[in-house]
This record gives sequence, C-alpha cells and structure tokens, in this order.
Amino acid sequence: MEGKAKKILIADDEPDILEIVSYNLGKEGYEIYTAKDGNEAIERAKQLHPDLIILDIMMPRKTGVEVCQILRSQPIFQDTLIIFLTAMSDEASQIKGLETGADDYVNKPISPKVLVSRVNALFRRVNNKDTGKDIQLGNINIDPVKFLVTIEGKELILAKKEFELLYLLASRPGRVFLRNEILRFGVMM
Repeated sequence: MEGKAKKILIADDEPDILEIVSYNLGKEGYEIYTAKDGNEAIERAKQLHPDLIILDIMMPRKTGVEVCQILRSQPIFQDTLIIFLTAMSDEASQIKGLETGADDYVNKPISPKVLVSRVNALFRRVNNKDTGKDIQLGNINIDPVKFLVTIEGKELILAKKEFELLYLLASRPGRVFLRNEILRFGVMM
C-alpha cells in the first residue's frame, strides 16, 4: 500500500471473527480497530473516522444495519466504505444491506483471503474514482473540471446536478446504480 495506512474499523460481537479479520487485514498493512457491539462501533467511528467499516449485521445494542443508517445520515461518513459481514445470506437481507448504504456484503463463514481481496478491490475502486479526466463517449465529451459537455463540438448546457449524474453514469458504463448509490455519490435528485 502506498502512503498513509488506511484505517479499518471492524465491528463484530464474535471475538474469533474480530481476531481472524484483524490479523489478515493487519498483514496487508491496514491500521485496524475493533468494536464489540453497535453502540461501540458508532462511537469508535466518530473518534477514528475510518476509511472502511466492516459491520456484523447481528450485533447487540444496535444491529449493523442500524449502525450503517446512523453513520450514513451524517455527512462525514458519506464516503466511508462499509462492508456487511454476516451469517444472513438470504437475498432479501443482502438487498436490504446494500440499499441501507453498504458497499459490499460478505457471508459467514468467511474466507480471510476473499475478504482481504474485496477490501483491496473497494480501495482500488475509490482510488481510481474521479480522477478529474475528461470522459469521451463516441461524439460526447464530458469535462469535469469545466463542467462542460460537448456533442460533436457543440456545447450542451446542463444544470449542475444533471452534469453530476451524467458524469457518474458515463464514468462507469454498463453499471446499474440504485437510487441510494447515486445519492451517496453526491448526486441529489
């Protein structure tokens, strides 16, 4: 990893999971912090401002979903990555978790190598996001610095939010976004 180590907060009420996940992510050079329940997770997140939070869904005092909702409601945590780590593998739970604002969902029992790979992939995605470079799609050019869209050289006038939505969608062609994801990227509808 380059530069300052990324901070990861792991919240799980199972000591074995905390130990395994902490050890494997620590080996990767991440700065690891832990919490044993939902309330502690919220307090530690406010103190540490981690780059990523791994939340067990079924925790005492506050569930992972409640923690995610509370954190996502605060502007400082809008860009914090969140992964749910849970034994709840049914489709409805996964959908609810992702719609709540999680960036990924990992089922228990965990494979430490898979979890580390997913964490690394999330950080790569964030580091590559919004480089400020123009996007060229056919005869359409999108310049994020000047907030300028041109089609065949002709300037297209867009409202700021329209531009942000176009830039988001054009920067990830073929990707389908949920409404909550679009809102999390800062595009308000």
